[in-house]
Amino acid sequence: MEAQTAATLLPLLGWAVHGGILTRRLATARRDPLTGLHTRAGWTARAEHCIRRHPTAAVLLVDLDHFKALNDTHGHAAGDAVLTATADRLRAWCGYNGTPGRLGGDEFVAVVRDLAAVDLDALTAALHRPLPYNGSSVPLAASVGVCPVAELPVLTLSDALAAADAAMYAAKGRGRRGSRLSR
Repeated sequence: MEAQTAATLLPLLGWAVHGGILTRRLATARRDPLTGLHTRAGWTARAEHCIRRHPTAAVLLVDLDHFKALNDTHGHAAGDAVLTATADRLRAWCGYNGTPGRLGGDEFVAVVRDLAAVDLDALTAALHRPLPYNGSSVPLAASVGVCPVAELPVLTLSDALAAADAAMYAAKGRGRRGSRLSR
C-alpha cells in the first residue's frame, strides 16, 4: 500500500515543484535585474488596476537628464549605480501609495493611488540629490511628467502615459530639473 501511495504522490510532487519553478521564473521576468523594479509588463498590470480603482490616481514618467553624458564621463558602472539609486529613491517616494517601474534605459514610471497624498517636490528633490560614487559626487537631474487620471477624457493607461510623457518633455523644455503636470 505504501508503494502505491508513493507512486501516486511522486508525480504530483514533481508537478508542484515544476509549477513553483515556473512561477518564480515568471516573477523574475517581470522584474528588472539591475534595479529590482517592475518591468513594463509587470508594472502595466498593476497600473491598470490602480487607475481603474482610484479616481485620484496619477501616472508619472521620469527621465534622467544627461544620462548618456554621465555614462561617458563616469563610466557604465557609475551609470548602473545611478539607475539603482534612482530606483531606490522612486521606490521610497512611492511607499505604499504607489508602484514604481523601469521602462528601460534611463526611463522610469510610477503610478500612485492618490496624487494629493504625495509630495512631487520631494520626489524632484530626491531625484536631484547627488550620488556619492567612488569618492566623488555624481550630479543627478531628472525630468518628471505627471498625469492625474481624473483629467483624462477616456481612462486608459496608454493615454495617461502619453500625457505624462508630454508633461515630462514640457519639464525638459523649461530647463529640466523639475516636474510638470499634464494640462
